[in-house]
Amino acid sequence: MIHPHTYIHPNAKLAQNVKIDPFTVIHQDVEIGEGTWIGSNVTIMEGARIGRNCRIFPGAVIAAIPQDLKFAGERTYVEIGDNTTIREFVTINRGTMDRGKTKVGDNCLIMAYSHLAHDCVVGNNCVLSNSIQMAGHVVVGDWAIIGGVSAVHQFVHIGSHAFIAGGSLVSKDVPPFIKAVRNPLSFGGVNSVGLKRRGFTLQQINHIGDIYRIIYSKGMNTSQALEYIEEELPATDERDDIVTFIRESGRGIIKRYTKGANDED
Repeated sequence: MIHPHTYIHPNAKLAQNVKIDPFTVIHQDVEIGEGTWIGSNVTIMEGARIGRNCRIFPGAVIAAIPQDLKFAGERTYVEIGDNTTIREFVTINRGTMDRGKTKVGDNCLIMAYSHLAHDCVVGNNCVLSNSIQMAGHVVVGDWAIIGGVSAVHQFVHIGSHAFIAGGSLVSKDVPPFIKAVRNPLSFGGVNSVGLKRRGFTLQQINHIGDIYRIIYSKGMNTSQALEYIEEELPATDERDDIVTFIRESGRGIIKRYTKGANDED
């Protein structure tokens, strides 16, 4: 299953049934789970931990050192979960002392030419479309989808089940369960289509909509809106996820779109 024109360092650990195509290079201190396929001209560098049944397409570079001038050669990692697909020419850099690793979860699709910088954390079942450029320390929740040719500022958090339109500049945190659209990036309603596909009930989706109407449409500041939500709306997992996400936001959340903003639509 290993082509003779592939180089594998003697210290690399490959499980059974790993298939590696020609002209790929596997460095030392690499671990690859069973059933994974790695295409030609891929470079897997020191510190990579790749799960089972992954597919890594030609030209990808996994676990190169961070593009961070503070990096001093510390031992760090890239972790990729099971059943994840990494398309052509994706680059995923190792972590730094901050988190020690860059992590991609299970069942993700990272499309061609995307870049994940040091210390990013991408959850399970995420889709990053073509040419996503993600700076360091970004956190992406489970089931999030980011449209192609989007750029994500360092330290931004993107909530679970969020959908971000293609071509976006993401400089603020994007709360869970919503669509983020327009320029500048703004709240575009609940991601109802995505939530229905994932088994959310109409009652749950309406409840999420009620929460975001309070946050974005009632004329309250964020603190007032969160207090009102906790006092007046029933406690649910969705409510608590939204409130916790916003309270812990370091960069502040995206705003509601207002006419007169620089919008190209």
